[in-house]
Amino acid sequence: MLSVATLTIGTTALVEMPVSAAAKPKGHDVSSHQKSVNWPKAKSKGARFVYVKATESHTYRNPYYGQQYHGARNAGLVRGAYHFALPHKSSGRTQAAYFVHNGGGWRADGWTLPPALDIEYNPYGKKKCYGLSKARMVGWIKSFSNEVKRQTGRRPVIYTNYNWWKMCTGNSSAFASNHALWLARYSSSAGSLPAGWRTWTFWQYDNGGSLPSDQNLFNGSMSRLKKFAKG
Repeated sequence: MLSVATLTIGTTALVEMPVSAAAKPKGHDVSSHQKSVNWPKAKSKGARFVYVKATESHTYRNPYYGQQYHGARNAGLVRGAYHFALPHKSSGRTQAAYFVHNGGGWRADGWTLPPALDIEYNPYGKKKCYGLSKARMVGWIKSFSNEVKRQTGRRPVIYTNYNWWKMCTGNSSAFASNHALWLARYSSSAGSLPAGWRTWTFWQYDNGGSLPSDQNLFNGSMSRLKKFAKG
């Protein structure tokens, strides 16, 4: 995913989604970079769900959030909101509260995905782990998760990639038992999973394709996606 800054990703877009996952519900994620999205068109191209960036750190809110989040629902997509973490800026609790109060809520209506935490390489500097030790990073994520759970009733989905998770959390297995994994890996296979997780719930397999922005899959049927959303 992209932060407010421009993040250069040295990958080549895949021509097609992975063959092994062709039957799974397709989705995507969007931020302010996509501006006003043509949701009926996205649905006609196969989109069944979307994650919309709501916030970053404790000061930024996506100015296109309303059009994207509500527009997706009006077009018949299951949708949810995600937060781009900047752990060096403020506490996990502070950023979680800001997120929930600015679009990161949840309701058990079958159309609202649980809030998601986007935790990945620092796009603003050379400190890939934001200057935090592995223990402090794990603590930050726990703090964020606890506040989201307290305010919404759901644990956040965790978006990350294996290499960052291994480097910056020490490949912590502390979250696998009660957090769904949204794995980022631009390849034809999901590859290794962070410690503790036996499977991915969402897989971001490419940063471009038929749908606006990043291409994602849900690991299950459409009915299971609705059940996952409902909680």
